[in-house]
Amino acid sequence: MRNRLHAAALAAIAGVALMPMAAAGQPADAADFRTPWGHPDLQGTWDYRTLTPLERPVELGDKAFLTEEEAAALERETLERNERLLNRAAETTSASDQVDRRADGTPGFYNNFWLDRGTTAVGTRRTSLIVDPSNGRLPALTDDARMRAESPEAARIAAVRRGMLPARTYEDLDAGDRCIQHAKAGPPISTGGYNNNVQVFQTPDYVVLLAEQNYDARIVPLDSRPHVSPQVRQWMGDSRGYWDGDTLVVETTHFNGKHDQIGRPLLSSGENLMLVERLTLMDGDNLMYEYTVNDPTIWTSAWTAQHPMKRNPDEMFEFACHEGNYGMHGIMAGSRAEEAEAAAEAGGTR
Repeated sequence: MRNRLHAAALAAIAGVALMPMAAAGQPADAADFRTPWGHPDLQGTWDYRTLTPLERPVELGDKAFLTEEEAAALERETLERNERLLNRAAETTSASDQVDRRADGTPGFYNNFWLDRGTTAVGTRRTSLIVDPSNGRLPALTDDARMRAESPEAARIAAVRRGMLPARTYEDLDAGDRCIQHAKAGPPISTGGYNNNVQVFQTPDYVVLLAEQNYDARIVPLDSRPHVSPQVRQWMGDSRGYWDGDTLVVETTHFNGKHDQIGRPLLSSGENLMLVERLTLMDGDNLMYEYTVNDPTIWTSAWTAQHPMKRNPDEMFEFACHEGNYGMHGIMAGSRAEEAEAAAEAGGTR
């Protein structure tokens, strides 16, 4: 992983091309990458690390793009911070209001060496991955979703997932903590602390999206078959794909409502969630990944994000989720111990 981090930094600084040219002195155009059956060849590993947030920071207002100087400064500051954290003296992790980040911005669970959030903003220099609404932020919640989000139970679950309260049951923890499903694996694919890669495989009738995070493979039929019965609901939904010109379109529905990404836990059953992803090969090195999320039980309107990806010449790493789920056993054992202590102090028995 360290080699990958160093390679990424060098690529960001030097602008190293990761794919061979189509011909001597000629840039590799998307038209040069076709499968034997004529579709754009999306196969390979795609790196989607980025410093660009999903939502535009409120303080940026209507500023949709960074200047070249601002993007360069952000990348330089990130590289300098990574170098500083790599070389500073060892220290004991201190507690904060969440397990993932301390007051100084350093992580509270791993040291910075193990994180791989990227060192560059997306090539578009956008201030957010969200492009619609135009303010770069998620639409407003519906009245019902807002009530659920502000409920005492939602507040308790949020506190548990920030490490501020113990979990009462395994269901208090998100699917990532339980090693079932991780948000970065999608759908939709989203960036995170590490394992920001997806490998694409193609045949004339199928596309497979293999996420490095949790090593989840999503098999997408392209043969116009109907979706499975609405009674069959899945963690990653039920995906069907087709080609719209040179863009692969993947429509996913029938989610089980337990997915932990895009603000959905406790807000919706998943019954009305519709996701449309679009993958377009821009050239030999670049893939545009765009997705539109529509769930009228959560948001007052649909929203769309664009997430450019870069080709990665390295192999993916197999992902092991806290080594056989021993972490979950420890979390629950700790919660039971705290309950026993509280009962003993109150004069009760367990």
